[in-house]
Amino acid sequence: MILPAAPRPPPGGFHTFLKLWASQGVSQLGSATAWFALTVYLAQVLYPAPVQRPALALSLSLLGISAALPYLLAVPLAGVWADRHDRRVTMLTCDVLSAAVSALAALLMALGLMPLWALLVMSATVSVLGSFHGAAFDASYSLMVQTEQLPRANGLMQTAGSLSMLLAPSLAALLTLLPGGVPLALATDALSFLWAAAVLSRLSVPGPVSVAPLVSVAGLVSVADPVQAAPPLKQELAFGWLYILRRPPLVWLLFVFAVINLCLAPLSVFETLLLKGQLSADLKAHATSFQGGLAWLSTLTAAGGVVGGVLISAWGGLKRLRIYGVLLPILAVSLGLTLLGVASTLWLAALAMFVVALTGPIMNAHSQAIWQAQVPPELQGRVFSVRRLIAQFISPLSVALAGLLAARFPVGALLLILAGLLLALLLAQLFNPALRRVEDRDYLEGLARKRRADQAESVQ
Repeated sequence: MILPAAPRPPPGGFHTFLKLWASQGVSQLGSATAWFALTVYLAQVLYPAPVQRPALALSLSLLGISAALPYLLAVPLAGVWADRHDRRVTMLTCDVLSAAVSALAALLMALGLMPLWALLVMSATVSVLGSFHGAAFDASYSLMVQTEQLPRANGLMQTAGSLSMLLAPSLAALLTLLPGGVPLALATDALSFLWAAAVLSRLSVPGPVSVAPLVSVAGLVSVADPVQAAPPLKQELAFGWLYILRRPPLVWLLFVFAVINLCLAPLSVFETLLLKGQLSADLKAHATSFQGGLAWLSTLTAAGGVVGGVLISAWGGLKRLRIYGVLLPILAVSLGLTLLGVASTLWLAALAMFVVALTGPIMNAHSQAIWQAQVPPELQGRVFSVRRLIAQFISPLSVALAGLLAARFPVGALLLILAGLLLALLLAQLFNPALRRVEDRDYLEGLARKRRADQAESVQ
């Protein structure tokens, strides 16, 4: 039996999405605020003394690992879960449990009973819940929104993320100065989760045509009879990888973003080194502290992301040939990195960061719209989890490599090399016939059928 066509979004589906987006955006802001507050807790409560700097550095690293590693381990399972179970119930449950964890952490911290190990357990728990929530959410809103409105919806998602990063530091600083300090920030995070759950409980979130397991993961086109037993979990976990690998245009799209992430992830390291190196003379000339320069770069980066998100949301993106909405902004990114590499003043470096951040929501919104249009709703949980897993792995590897290279070579030169790499990527992919057909679903399914037939013939 062939996969049924995706149902048309219900009337008023975009308004439902807007309510869900706004409530989850509040929760996202609460979580970003809590994360900044936890950094304050480690630096000012657990390890405040100068002699404790090595312990502080270790604790910050462990906190980052406690958030990243459990997420990576849970993502494949979360994708399978999102395709097998009611996605609205999954999101609602994760919001409520996350609220409970944050509230418990706030209470323990207020009582002085929050050692580092407990903080790491809390971070890991919320991270795992976030992976299940994210898998269900990513696979849900393509069923609420018309295909032509997907870039606008994806732009709004990008805006929420950038806006939370823009507002969270100031909000965290304000809350930590009030009576209650960091526990107050965690309690605020708990309330934001409860608010998101309350809104979600009143919304109707459409599910896929069928959440039945697939009969054949190798075939990728047959839906199981609901009375049949689910295939082994190992087989389901491999589903997303097989689905993508059988459709080379999707592999190329994934490759494009892997290279982009490889080039952009080190900026968090490079901006600090730039301030300490080629921008130090300008900071000194204008009596600007390192902290002030870093705040300026961070603010302009977040502002660029917000502007890019608002722009793609208002515009709605390309209705066809969306791949050019992914590829052409790479030119602006390359120019931004070039400008950053040669910048000798803070304002020029900030302008470069603004331009680079501006393009992110535009590229991401068009890419997400392509994936949502090409992958049936029944399969999006598993397939999208593979995308998320690759993106999460590339970034830390890139940062580690950047740290090693920056210890031996000038940061400006490394940025120019990355700019050249992105320009080469753009030129190569503009002439890649497979990638240019990534939006042709019949072509993709034809490739998948051919690969299955070749595989079956080789087995015989």
